[in-house]
Amino acid sequence: MADQAYDEAVAAQPEEEGYERGLGGRQIQMIAIGGAIGTGLFLGAGTAISKAGPSLILSYAVAGVVIFAIMRALGELLTYRPVSGSFAEYAREFLGPFAGFATGWTYWLFWVVTGMAETTAAAVYVRFWEPGIPQWASALAFLVLLYAANLISVKLFGEIEFWFSMVKVTAILGMILIGIGVLTLGFTDAGDTASVTHLWQDGGFFPQGVGSTVMTLQIVMFAYLGVELVGVTAGESRDPARTLPRAINTLPWRIALFYVGALAVILAVVPWTEFRPGTSPFVAAFEKMGIPAGASVINFVVLTAALSSCNSGMYSTGRMLRDLALRGQAPAGAARLNARRTPAVAITASCLLMGIGVVLNYLTPGKAFEYITSVATVCGLWTWAVILLSQLRYRRAWQGGRLPAPAFKAPGGRWPSVLALAFLALVVVLIGFDPDARISLYVFPLWAALLGGGYLVLARTRPEAVRGRTEQPLATESGS
Repeated sequence: MADQAYDEAVAAQPEEEGYERGLGGRQIQMIAIGGAIGTGLFLGAGTAISKAGPSLILSYAVAGVVIFAIMRALGELLTYRPVSGSFAEYAREFLGPFAGFATGWTYWLFWVVTGMAETTAAAVYVRFWEPGIPQWASALAFLVLLYAANLISVKLFGEIEFWFSMVKVTAILGMILIGIGVLTLGFTDAGDTASVTHLWQDGGFFPQGVGSTVMTLQIVMFAYLGVELVGVTAGESRDPARTLPRAINTLPWRIALFYVGALAVILAVVPWTEFRPGTSPFVAAFEKMGIPAGASVINFVVLTAALSSCNSGMYSTGRMLRDLALRGQAPAGAARLNARRTPAVAITASCLLMGIGVVLNYLTPGKAFEYITSVATVCGLWTWAVILLSQLRYRRAWQGGRLPAPAFKAPGGRWPSVLALAFLALVVVLIGFDPDARISLYVFPLWAALLGGGYLVLARTRPEAVRGRTEQPLATESGS
């Protein structure tokens, strides 16, 4: 039965998906870096610091180890068969038709909701300069601008993301270097009080208790959402067998530098007690230092980071929705490519749904970010769990001689994946204890019911679609 499922899934995958393979190694590397640096670090860390203090550094480090295990598991799958819409395709092959159907739609929902979170964060950053501008108005403006930017060639998309990511990386490196200078040379207004002793003297390393630190794990995991985006680029990468493993292998130093290193420096320069929820710790640190225009510069950088992540989200939703349409699991129109070989119809549909975030910013501007990120986190956890389960099934298949072995094997055998699954289960439990995040546990069962109902209807009306087979054309629209 399992072998038959594998054979059907492989046969259902088209060899040519119609995309332009326009993403080079330089762009893939920066997309991988940029996907891991976004709102969760620049804005969400402020709330997490207020709840856990310096021990948040440990939360990011532990969660980072789990993320690396997930990405190495994904690396096995990607070098086995690099395809666009990879998460749904692997779930379809190794876990069954319903798992593929559910994963495709859930990952699409994840990036739709993440797009809402990123535009919400961008609107919050604008209020740093212009408090009088309604939060919903800024969110709407950014949504429209990014939609327009996404109707371009993938090569130009990759170039835009490269420079967006370069801004984020440069800013964090600059922040770390300035922070080290403040600690060692004592310049700026924070020079007299900055000290590494802030990491343990202001109430200790666990000032709110170990329990509060554990509770921040669900906030921390949101910060890492997006690292799996390199899997979606597989169908448009020029040399996936070389560029994707390289991007994954650089993940540990990215986590050590951009998350653990940056937070350690910030919390040494500014005591954790001075950070507030809903405020970027990077902006607050520069305000504390008193560097002229420093806070405004950093606010611009974090605004760029949010827009970059949302831009990547629109890219991802378009590809995932088109992948579903190619298999008859979404409206046929979403499968069409425009003259520039981008899924314009799928991007448009996804962007319209992202507009719900604008409504939330109008109705509940104070809680919009927390509500949206909690739903995005649960969708992301599902995707990561599917990656791990698919890798475990694939590992069993190639070890049994039923499938070829990967060129990029995950270290440690199956145990890192098993432990990572247990960690994800713990995060779901923690979400249930957080009053603000708990809404996602109410939303997700409704989403699961919708998926189950949709799958049953599809199985009765189009049985070939639930097996992942496609009758949709892969070519572009006429005139392309």
